[in-house]
Amino acid sequence: MTQEKVCFEQFLAATEADRRPFIQDLHNYLLDNGCKVTIEEKKSGLFASYKFGKPQRAMANLFFRNKGMFARIYGENIGKYPDFLNTLPAEMVQSIDGAGICKRLVNNTCSPKCTGYDFIIRGKHFQKCRYNCFEFLVAGENKPYIKSFIEHELTKREVVTK
Repeated sequence: MTQEKVCFEQFLAATEADRRPFIQDLHNYLLDNGCKVTIEEKKSGLFASYKFGKPQRAMANLFFRNKGMFARIYGENIGKYPDFLNTLPAEMVQSIDGAGICKRLVNNTCSPKCTGYDFIIRGKHFQKCRYNCFEFLVAGENKPYIKSFIEHELTKREVVTK
């Protein structure tokens, strides 16, 4: 299936009504802070990718699954804000715990270019794959933590690029 570009208004229209203000706010925040967005139609639905920096690297994705809309955050600088990770609600930590392990970190069997995440939350050690580690349902109490997570990551990336 060819990937067809979609505008943000179409993406927002596909979002459940109660999540639209949050998604609009998050989108504006990311754009206002130097991220570039690409929105495409994928097999599973609409997919928004936000990139930051030079060279541009993935910052966050918004996408749809059967359970609803999800946010995937690429936490390349998580070691610089461990106190924040300890504030995540139990549901988000459970989501992280359920993510796949980083095969390179654990078994040295993935691509040498792959960079997983090695971190601790509330005393528990995690070694997770970067592609699904920080993947959260955009709902309820998760929403402010998703935004705060993105703010923390973006702030640390800005320091690196300056």
